[in-house]
Amino acid sequence: MTIIFAILLFSILIFVHELGHFLAAKASGVRVNEFSMFMGPAIFKKQVGETLYSIRCIPIGGYCAMEGENEDTDDPGSFQKAAWWKRLIILVAGSFMNFVAGFLIMAIVFAPAKQFVTPTIDKVETGCTVVREGGLQVGDELYKVDGERIYTQSDFSMILQLNPGDTHDIVVLRDGKKVVFEDYVMEKHLFPNEKTERYGFSFGVVDATFGNKLQYIWNSVINVVRNVRLSLVMLVSGQAGIQDMTGPVGIVQMMSDTAAASDTTMDAILNMLYFGGFIAINLSVMNMLPIPALDGGRVLGLLLTCAIEGVTKKKLDAKYEGYIHGVGMVLLLALMAFILFKDIFVIFRR
Repeated sequence: MTIIFAILLFSILIFVHELGHFLAAKASGVRVNEFSMFMGPAIFKKQVGETLYSIRCIPIGGYCAMEGENEDTDDPGSFQKAAWWKRLIILVAGSFMNFVAGFLIMAIVFAPAKQFVTPTIDKVETGCTVVREGGLQVGDELYKVDGERIYTQSDFSMILQLNPGDTHDIVVLRDGKKVVFEDYVMEKHLFPNEKTERYGFSFGVVDATFGNKLQYIWNSVINVVRNVRLSLVMLVSGQAGIQDMTGPVGIVQMMSDTAAASDTTMDAILNMLYFGGFIAINLSVMNMLPIPALDGGRVLGLLLTCAIEGVTKKKLDAKYEGYIHGVGMVLLLALMAFILFKDIFVIFRR
């Protein structure tokens, strides 16, 4: 069931992405030759006006094929003939739709919530040294830790894991004002009848009113965007490598493990949906990176082309940019293949 859910999830997210390009192209007067769900040989085709709508047999991917997308053409309705700002909107529309889809999925996940844990210090145990006179106090809302915003309660432990040690820069909100503690000492201790060291304080909860739900959903979405940035920084800095990356197979395995660990069927569904929202937002951000073959790379190519044509007053042949994106696609497919086989190998070793 997890595999079926994952296939449906990926298919829907890709369909939503391509739908964004399709709707933006149609609204901009750009000819769409074919709008396809899935890949491979077609099992259904229907021509409606200038566009061929199709469903193909391999339940992976899909595409929105626009006239003159990667080459020059005399068709006045081609992608290349559209104003640069219309092309920009078309290219960004796919990621925008994924972002919206991620937000809506998160809204579904948190809709049943009755309460939310907040990053506000609520209770302190005897022996806790983190909350002390002249330092953090009960009622303080953690705002930043080591320069990173605390959007949800779980951010606190995540940021501390990224910055190990007992000394941290802390910013809290106290009575509506920011209070800064630089090089603040935060030590864990063993508490009676326990074997794991803890800080010794707990966070408060608030009722899940409509306004609190919207805020929590938005904070969760922004938190995912921030996690993408942190992951990219770790890759560039060498803190993480390709071996730490995962693809569809690895994601399905994580979804399966999460579902199996859930207490109820509803919890399992909501946990898998959370993965769906997480993936949708990741796709939205990652696809806008300035890498050839991705929409972000196409946006960069568009802006560079407009700048060069503005200076030289000469029209550049779109096929050259198409070659660059073609090479980028080959490299991305090679990376995806590597990650796919790596994930399969890891699963078989379990």
